[in-house]
Amino acid sequence: MSVLENRIAIITGSSSGIGAGVAEAFATEGATVIINYPDESELQNAQNTLNKVIHLSPQSQIIQANVSSEDEVISMINEINSIHGTIDILVNNAGIATSAPVHEMTSSMWDELISIHLKGTFLCTREVLKIMYKKNYGKIINTASQLAYKGSAGFSHYTAAKGAILSFTRSLSLEIGSKNIRANCVAPGATETRMLADVPIEILNDIKSDIPKGELANVSDIVPSYVFLASDAANHFVGQCLSPNGGDVFL
Repeated sequence: MSVLENRIAIITGSSSGIGAGVAEAFATEGATVIINYPDESELQNAQNTLNKVIHLSPQSQIIQANVSSEDEVISMINEINSIHGTIDILVNNAGIATSAPVHEMTSSMWDELISIHLKGTFLCTREVLKIMYKKNYGKIINTASQLAYKGSAGFSHYTAAKGAILSFTRSLSLEIGSKNIRANCVAPGATETRMLADVPIEILNDIKSDIPKGELANVSDIVPSYVFLASDAANHFVGQCLSPNGGDVFL
């Protein structure tokens, strides 16, 4: 029996990158996956992800919602619950990456990134918990980053959001610890996704030189951590962070 058999899982920001890889891995392990995407610009990518999993998980679907919008998150979670009757697994993965030094960063740049990463994690968690509490079962996996630990020049808003997600996960775990609901983090290292597509090769080479393994991760290097934390094998993991990062940061 697959480790996520009959589970209903929503993965935010899963039209591409790590989220798409997680969706495919969850479907392979028997879960019904809900592939979230933010707007029409990601519709085709979301459909492409669904096409990869639908033969593995026929009840899987795509659903549009900007996770920084309270109304859209509430509507999304209510729709999933009405169709599937429950939500067993939430992966808070939606995110963007922009860059500027602090003295040049605009308030709008800061607010947009914090809203998607941090507010989105809060909103989705809050709404899904209402369902998980009733069933007394659930797995919540929040995507952090190894940069939350080491920092990164030009990415103060990103590292601040990821550090806050780690702290949020720990506090949440103290609230839900006595229940059969687990919240944990994955903090991936630099991974070959679309997010790095515009990074100059010399910067990528600098990033690689700081990694003992000497290379960036593939998405396939990252997703097993999500599968493990979503499974009942991780029942004794409470408020923890797994960081597949090639040795970039030792936790």
